[in-house]
Amino acid sequence: MSQNIAESDTEAWIEIVRQKVEAMRFGSVQIIVHEGRVTQVESTEKTRLPDVVSPANAAKKK
Repeated sequence: MSQNIAESDTEAWIEIVRQKVEAMRFGSVQIIVHEGRVTQVESTEKTRLPDVVSPANAAKKK
């Protein structure tokens, strides 16, 4: 019975990680482990801005 609970816990955090990865374009997912068990899943998403060339930057590139 305890093996079924452990398998269920494993499937739960793996699904959480999968959902977080699928939901973002750029970023990271961090898995926190305490005493051999996943206790927390954190995600940080980055928003990439388009590379816009301003007149000042265009003059520098020339």
